[in-house]
Amino acid sequence: MNRSILISGLLGVLSLAACDKTPTVVNVPATTIAVPGPAGPQGATGSQGETGFQGATGYQGATGSQGATGKQGEEGYQGATGSQGETGKPGETTTVIVTPPAPAN
Repeated sequence: MNRSILISGLLGVLSLAACDKTPTVVNVPATTIAVPGPAGPQGATGSQGETGFQGATGYQGATGSQGATGKQGEEGYQGATGSQGETGKPGETTTVIVTPPAPAN
């Protein structure tokens, strides 16, 4: 039993010695922020694009039909000529009646 107490004590001392009681400091690298530098020289001018296709010319529309000629009306009948009246007898005096003008409103 003497040996078992000795071995238990040795294992206890070794297990406690294996534990590190000081905390380990881990340094996290700082995030690198890219700062833009001064502008560079202007690049070369690009080439001009191709000219587009021209559309096709449209077709001319159909000519419309001419309207029908209207029906001409019939001529009316001419009335008969009236008979001529008798010649009047000569009067003795002539009377002229003049009416006054209407009043202005």
